[in-house]
Amino acid sequence: MASPDPVVGSQLVGWRAQAGWTPVEFVRGEGAWLWDASGRKYLDLSSQLVAANLGHGQPRIAEAIAAQARALAYVTPDRSTPVRRRLTERLLRVLPRGLRHFFFSPSGTEANEAALRIARTVTGRSAVLALERSYHGATAGSISASGDLRRGWVPSGGQVPGTVFAPNCYCYRCPLKLTYPSCGVACADEVDHLLDRMNGDAAAMIVEPVVGTNGVIVPVPEYLPKLRAITRARGTLLIADEVMTGWGRTGGWFAVDRLGGEPDLLTTAKGITSGTVPLGLTATTDAVADAFRDRTLPVGHTYEAHPVALAAAEAALEEYESHHLVERSRAEGERLLARLKEIARRHPSVGEVRGLGLFAGIELVRDRASRAPMNTIGEKQAGRPLVVDEILSALAAEGVLAMGWVSHLILAPPLVIERTDLDRGLDAVDRALERADAHAVR
Repeated sequence: MASPDPVVGSQLVGWRAQAGWTPVEFVRGEGAWLWDASGRKYLDLSSQLVAANLGHGQPRIAEAIAAQARALAYVTPDRSTPVRRRLTERLLRVLPRGLRHFFFSPSGTEANEAALRIARTVTGRSAVLALERSYHGATAGSISASGDLRRGWVPSGGQVPGTVFAPNCYCYRCPLKLTYPSCGVACADEVDHLLDRMNGDAAAMIVEPVVGTNGVIVPVPEYLPKLRAITRARGTLLIADEVMTGWGRTGGWFAVDRLGGEPDLLTTAKGITSGTVPLGLTATTDAVADAFRDRTLPVGHTYEAHPVALAAAEAALEEYESHHLVERSRAEGERLLARLKEIARRHPSVGEVRGLGLFAGIELVRDRASRAPMNTIGEKQAGRPLVVDEILSALAAEGVLAMGWVSHLILAPPLVIERTDLDRGLDAVDRALERADAHAVR
């Protein structure tokens, strides 16, 4: 009798076609380093999707997770716990002034989903204003407010209607074809025009203070304060999506600490636990929270305020504070940006280098004079080879991990990275950019 066919399963990974996916299997991490199953080590210049801000193998966080799991691993969200109370008290010390009320969710996507739903409930409005180059998550509401949605990633049936997109403050490729500072930050004025055309129906404007995946786009200093004034005058809530930019990444506890803006809601995740346990946070003001004193807060999760995740966050905050990592990020970030600008001068494929703190982007071009991008989103969607993937492969061959997106190389090393290791990684970036130079006009 023939034996039955074996049951064959496979791992599925998001945001890519599954064919040809042959992942490296990592087994251990320490500081800014990761080791694969063969024992080879890699320098992590990405903090693994800009999450492991404290690096890998953090004993304080691991011990806090284990202790909480032993004491009390789970209760329903309508109960409190000592760790929930302690973390709330700690957050009051580091969140921007005025953000005093905290909703804990399982991820950054869900933190944004909660912020959008809260804004719609509080204002009684339905529409949302977002930026053309943006990413806010993969659930229906958050992806609908992502500029990436319009690039065709999600079928139209998976969208929530009601988002209008505004131009980014992206001086290198100004969508309004103007020049800063003579433009008077016209991209912010365009927000005022759009809100006017939305006829008072904009519940919120959601922004990444520094745009992340779409190229580490840092706005000019006047931009976020100007958005704050415009949205406040219109009764539109301002949501700062700090999923990537929070927790010291940009040289402040949060990017709005450096860039201004005073949001009504702030969302974050990733670095809140240094990626060790999934946790998202939606923080808001007295004015917004007071709206739910006598009516239901219309969000909730089974794993809301999960005690083990909160314990990881509490331990992570202790690490950030005790090792002064926010201040370190600012100082080392200035050095990182200076070194990248020096490297860029040698490579005709680099159009611009930009960043804030230990968060930097290298924009790749085929021609510096015309600023023609190295690749386009259409090429990525069609599955064509991208030059940034050549660079990432060259870096991996040298044992260095970074991030890339269409025509951008993104560097976000752990805040604990040693200077000698960072220099070693940047030397590898310098060499890898020669791959891109082969595709550029010299």
